[in-house]
Amino acid sequence: MNFKTISKYVGYALLVSALFMLFSLGVSLLDGRDSAYGPLLVSFLITAITGVFPFIFVRDTKEITLKEGYLIITLSWLLSFVFGMLPYALWGGPFSLANAWFESVSGFTTTGSTILDDVEALPRSLVFWRASTHFIGGLGVVVFLLLVIPGTSPVKMRLTNMEVSSLSKGGYAVRANRSVYIFAAVFLALAVISMLSYWAAGMPFFDAVCHAFSVCAAGGFSSRTLSIASFGSPLIEGLTILFMLLASLHFGLLFLAVVTRSLRPLNNPVLKFYLSTVAGIVLLMGLTLKIDGCVADWGTAFRYAGFQTVSIASTTGFSIVDYSTWPRFANALIVALSLMCGCAGSPSGGLKADRILLVFKSVNRQIGRVLHPSSVNEVKFGRRTLRDEDIYPHLLYILLFAVLLALSILLSCAIGVNPHCSFAASVASLSNVGPAIEELGGFYSFNALPSAAKFLFSMDMFLGRIEIYPVIAVLAMLFDGQRRRAV
Repeated sequence: MNFKTISKYVGYALLVSALFMLFSLGVSLLDGRDSAYGPLLVSFLITAITGVFPFIFVRDTKEITLKEGYLIITLSWLLSFVFGMLPYALWGGPFSLANAWFESVSGFTTTGSTILDDVEALPRSLVFWRASTHFIGGLGVVVFLLLVIPGTSPVKMRLTNMEVSSLSKGGYAVRANRSVYIFAAVFLALAVISMLSYWAAGMPFFDAVCHAFSVCAAGGFSSRTLSIASFGSPLIEGLTILFMLLASLHFGLLFLAVVTRSLRPLNNPVLKFYLSTVAGIVLLMGLTLKIDGCVADWGTAFRYAGFQTVSIASTTGFSIVDYSTWPRFANALIVALSLMCGCAGSPSGGLKADRILLVFKSVNRQIGRVLHPSSVNEVKFGRRTLRDEDIYPHLLYILLFAVLLALSILLSCAIGVNPHCSFAASVASLSNVGPAIEELGGFYSFNALPSAAKFLFSMDMFLGRIEIYPVIAVLAMLFDGQRRRAV
């Protein structure tokens, strides 16, 4: 294991954070050096010097190994969290050490949970840094791949699976080395288009930039305490639904639809399953809100249902209404949707619609084998026929997800969080959804939770964003190394 090489590549990741700290300093200067100028300046210097330091002592290196690649990715995330919390911790206010860590992890993992009860009390430069962590985290591993892994490296194809599920790779119709560039291109295009659309719809420019950073990354940080509801604009709400939905779709399919000027690439079984599920939940939730008397008319019922359903499904987490007062059935739908979320090949979290559809198809195949033992039963995704070795890792991932979810619920209950919040917060954190239900809903914060619970839920966010396997691989490498030294 070449740790000098690893430190050099992790330095690239830190320099990305330093760059956006520099942009945040620019915002502070435009505002006449607001109260976050000093904290941002110190944070920028520390992060930039730490990121540059390895380049002074590490010469050009050979191609990295797969093990080194996994360690680079994991350390890049963890150190981004650590250095990303510096502006919050140095600024102070509501940011204790636990709160600064929680806000940083939530930002970089594009979860969107917050400890802030009043976002607008922050200086604009700190609000911009907060939104920037979503932008960096939304690109996430893709940025690290582009900067770290050589373009011709065979390792790149295997590490790409950390960001783009193998179930959806066929949607790119290009080599794996190009798929990360396509993801980045669609991500950046979505950010620019959403920012210009928000601005044209009447949102102030600064708010438009911050919300564009959030929506393209499927994150939930807003520059306003009341999120999208603070603008009181049906047009802005409609644009947000559109961009949240686009951010939760397979970016490769969006790319093909644009370059071919055809909707044929969208004729995808996973996409159909995802959109039909979202539509079904909107219908159920809208009916529930109107029948239960939560709203006065059908239009408002389906407006609220549509926005919050897409917000949760995309793991964005924006809000236009306090849904903590909604009926239990509506909240149950929100929690259930928080488990599935968007499609593979997007910045959204959760189990992904691909894996849920795979479970249904696998169960259907098994039933077919029981009823017709001599028949040939295959699992197909569009034109692709999946083998058992293609299916097994994804079913195992669901099992690991369930085990971690159960552990998180038990530990948070032991810490002192009530069972309802423990379950909802664990699901929202592990799926990177952000807001949960009841007192942890869209208009509320995680500030009242014990510090231990904040550290626990931030670990859930990290594991959910990196999709568990890389962390297990790194831990296995460390334990294997210790075992060999002991022998």
